[in-house]
Amino acid sequence: MLNNRGITISELKKLRESEDKVEFKEAKKTYSFAGGNHTDPKERRKCVLGYVVALANEGGGLLVFGMTNEYPHKVVGTAFAQNKIGEMEDEIYERLSIWVKIVELFEDNKRVLVFQIPTRPVGQILKFEGVALMRIGDSLRFMSDDEMRRILEETAPDFSAKICEELTFENLDPEAIAIMKAGYAQKQENPAFETLPDNQVLTDLGLIENGKFNYAALILLGKREALRKYLPNAEVIIEYRLDHSMIPYTARKEFQESLFTAMDKIWAYINQPASNPLLHVRHKFTIYDIHAFNEDVIREAVLNAIGHRLWQDLSSVVIKQYPDSINIINAGGFPSGVTKDNILTVSSKPRNKLIMEVLQKTGQIERSGQGVDKMYYICLMEGKPLPDYSQTDDYQVDLRLQAKIVDEAFYLFLKEIQFSRKDKLNVFDLLTLDKVRQGISTDLPEISVEKLQRKGLIKSQSSADKKYVLGDLYFEIAKQPAYIKEYRISDLQIIAGCFEKANNIAMSDFVDAFGNNLSRMQVKYLISKLEEKRFIIKSGLGRHTQYNLDASIDANKNIFEQFIDKLSN
Repeated sequence: MLNNRGITISELKKLRESEDKVEFKEAKKTYSFAGGNHTDPKERRKCVLGYVVALANEGGGLLVFGMTNEYPHKVVGTAFAQNKIGEMEDEIYERLSIWVKIVELFEDNKRVLVFQIPTRPVGQILKFEGVALMRIGDSLRFMSDDEMRRILEETAPDFSAKICEELTFENLDPEAIAIMKAGYAQKQENPAFETLPDNQVLTDLGLIENGKFNYAALILLGKREALRKYLPNAEVIIEYRLDHSMIPYTARKEFQESLFTAMDKIWAYINQPASNPLLHVRHKFTIYDIHAFNEDVIREAVLNAIGHRLWQDLSSVVIKQYPDSINIINAGGFPSGVTKDNILTVSSKPRNKLIMEVLQKTGQIERSGQGVDKMYYICLMEGKPLPDYSQTDDYQVDLRLQAKIVDEAFYLFLKEIQFSRKDKLNVFDLLTLDKVRQGISTDLPEISVEKLQRKGLIKSQSSADKKYVLGDLYFEIAKQPAYIKEYRISDLQIIAGCFEKANNIAMSDFVDAFGNNLSRMQVKYLISKLEEKRFIIKSGLGRHTQYNLDASIDANKNIFEQFIDKLSN
């Protein structure tokens, strides 16, 4: 049976609470609506209104009654709010001013109640009994000050559109204006734009309002003296160090000038031969040259750092360059709604919308929301690690870009398939290929998997086997096999690695070793097959079960090579 959102009970059973923003409660008979008779605030919060508030603050989700919390969720049925759904919807709206739709689903005459909770209004924090709530596990916690600050920032006015009262046309750099006009003419495919009066172009781009210049005009076009006077934190600092352990820098350069003139100089400083050398990949009779740091990636990253930064913070944009990496830091954390996990998929409101609009209209950046996609795409195509935002927090965005090529065969594989096909792969297809390259076979997007299988770019041993490897072309380039008999080479390497660390292995150790590469069931199946082949022997029962190497395997020699030899014979 479907509700108006189109979700079924069978789909509910597969949802994960944290990843899918859903909360399951058995509530077989009843459940507290607004805290009941509890006096302990922690217990009072565990009610319908408490979870509605928490889920709405998280961006919306589902509250499900009549199903177990354990995965996969089983239907147990609920009698809560029988024949009172309309009254409850009205009561929630009356108390919280958000419309929650409640629907009933049935399985074998067992009733499931689904609360469809929308996201909170933009810039507004919902509270239960005066407390802003968020979920953690099956509990509810206070929203932190930083989380509340970021929500309130959603309705903050665009700083870059704010008028800089004392800024005059004489404070603007003529060279920067010329660069902007040339980019505008090229992007709009109208050369006549270069001949338009400066004031008309500035007005068209929103940099003048009622005869006054805004901060976007200052940041994009301002002379050094004006920036130092009206916005001294409008600068980019580059520090070069020979080693990550060094505290003093080897070289340092400050750029405090209009963004339109500074960007080429920033790239030129990073792109010095000694600090941005060419890396070489040889394939047959051809040598491919790849810079340690890609110009398009660096430009996109620096422009994003300036365009999305929090200007009320007095710190500068800092670029820390090393021989093997570049670290770009800007104040303010991610814009509202953006996280490390959704950065490729979410549509967000930029902090400095006017700056980003001008950069887009003048061809300096991709269309809004596509810049990070471009960075990921290029890093994947060059065989390099993905852009790393793992050190980002609520106060600053910390982007780390690596110079090294992690897999030359993968670089050559992608180069071949992208340049030989009319229907190019998108960034999500490339991400899927990269995960398969690493041996990951869980949580892969079905659309990409189907597409890549159809093109022969990934494969598995059978339709029932969900452990994927890259297509034959990759292994031809790498000059190594994907499988030995029915086993993935990468899986055998992980198993061998477990026994190199310890003699007695628990199933949980194997599962941990595979991480997200395989599900627990896939790991258990693999171990059972290796037992049948007499690679591994099992002892003990239940939680005391241990796995050891078979007597035919010498733990003092290379275990992986012995696995291969045994399978080959």
